[in-house]
Amino acid sequence: MHPNAFIGKTEKPAEEELAAALGPAKAVWDQLIGRLAAECNIGVAEWNTYSPKAGWSLRLKVKKRNILYLGPHLGGFSVAFIFGDRAMEAARQSKLPRKVAGILAEGKRYPEGTAVRMDAVGAKDIPAVVKLAAIKLQH
Repeated sequence: MHPNAFIGKTEKPAEEELAAALGPAKAVWDQLIGRLAAECNIGVAEWNTYSPKAGWSLRLKVKKRNILYLGPHLGGFSVAFIFGDRAMEAARQSKLPRKVAGILAEGKRYPEGTAVRMDAVGAKDIPAVVKLAAIKLQH
């Protein structure tokens, strides 16, 4: 797990700060957000932090429903989902890359759902993230 790029920052990151932190991964970040908007109709993006010690994440939503979180770190970013039981079962039954299936199997169960986190997301991971977002939306 990579540390958040914005630990200690009290205000949401500006676009220039995000680009500097992500480096070349900024293009993948933008591509992922664009595909999620186009294919899953995820149009609300809000920066969120629970504490300056935790850093900032970009919460992507449909209306008021949280779909996924993007966590920037230096040189890349991670993606996190919270899946309910039905969505988790659908994700497990879907055809996903072996790496993603392993991440699903290792997800930690909480009362609000199972936490699934993909660290160091690259361009090759975008189709799987979009598929997981679509599953979350259906369930």
